Amino acid sequence: MTEPKKLFVKTYGCQMNVYDSERMAEALGASGYVPTDRADDADMILLNTCHIREKAAEKVYSELGRFKPLKAAKPDLKIGVAGCVAQAEGEEIMRRQPMVDLVVGPQTYHRLPEMERAVRAGARAVDTEFPPEDKFAHLPRGPRARRAPAAFLTVQEGCDKFCSFCVVPYTRGAEVSRPAERVLAEARDLVDRGVREITLLGQNVNAYHGAGEDGSEWSLARLIDALAAIDGLARIRFTTSHPNDMRDDLIGAFATQPKLMPYLHLPVQAGSDRILKRMNRKHTAESYIRLIERLRAARPDLLLSGDFIVGFPGETEADFEDTLALVRTVGYGQAYSFKYSPRPGTPAAERADMVDDAVASDRLARLQALLTEQQRAAQAAMVGREASVLFEKPGRMPGQMVGKSEYLQAVHVTAPQIAAGEIARVRIVEAAPNSLAGALV
Repeated sequence: MTEPKKLFVKTYGCQMNVYDSERMAEALGASGYVPTDRADDADMILLNTCHIREKAAEKVYSELGRFKPLKAAKPDLKIGVAGCVAQAEGEEIMRRQPMVDLVVGPQTYHRLPEMERAVRAGARAVDTEFPPEDKFAHLPRGPRARRAPAAFLTVQEGCDKFCSFCVVPYTRGAEVSRPAERVLAEARDLVDRGVREITLLGQNVNAYHGAGEDGSEWSLARLIDALAAIDGLARIRFTTSHPNDMRDDLIGAFATQPKLMPYLHLPVQAGSDRILKRMNRKHTAESYIRLIERLRAARPDLLLSGDFIVGFPGETEADFEDTLALVRTVGYGQAYSFKYSPRPGTPAAERADMVDDAVASDRLARLQALLTEQQRAAQAAMVGREASVLFEKPGRMPGQMVGKSEYLQAVHVTAPQIAAGEIARVRIVEAAPNSLAGALV
């Protein structure tokens, strides 16, 4: 009997890359690959890369360099680079690292099986096109294995917003929404394999406008209602959203759809209208705050998460103080904050008025101190309350199970009788910065 080939996938970046890696593994599973968590045990290594963070490409080249001794010891080992760095760098990856056998962009990984066959035959393969066909419709499916209780499902890709700091429109392309029936079919398949919670993904997910079976255009709210009708699916989330695409029906869904969880990641990036205009965000601080008020009127217990960039070109201390003021006004339960770093090819990278790095670092520390204070307050406010927890896996302590509250907070309880996939009421008894401890009600 032929030994199965082994695939090692290393994933960088966002939840969509996690989803993409799963689908790449499934596609190669149809070609006889089984997953391994050890690179030195693999017949193929696939790096699924992200281009958002600073020096992303250089980090990938550094990672590839660490595989050189492995490639020298195993000449038949195949190495591939996928994702957004692959899209941006293309054949340059093979020029700088000749040991790489294939390079595939985020819109063409459905072609991985044929690319794999080509490299096994001695060729080198590069595919970074934006193809006309729907990759999801052409993905071969591997074995229908059981899944963890929570899963990601991509429903929308690309972005038409062209924020001046962002590479996504160049690496992921224009906004495209998957047809509703294909999303529903994939969701039913996930539920059949044990999934209880689905997070809908998109670079700009609330811009979803997929075609329905009758040819009409569905909004994200309508898609959520259709997903909620699937027996066995208990929870629905979505990320990441843009303030300008938060439609009335989606705001209303937080009030009317019990399966839609009370958690929202809604990036604002800055609190200064002058900086927001430079970022090409096309909204103001005031319009964002008014939107949050409407969302909280629909769902008063909504936990809000956001993204922030400090040190954007031209940012003054007054601009930064506007960001702090917005944070104090809104109140975040979670947040992600970063110093601005230029992305080649983006308009902001061409600006001459860069903020001194020491100034940006100081502002980031001050912003993160405020955000941490708010996150800890949100955690502490859960003590004494009950939460609905979807348990996902055993914890580190004997008899401990770990899951997520409806607010996406990590919760652990000592409950050996609970199995992964169960949802139970938990009384929160202790709060830590990144987790909650509870007892079954």
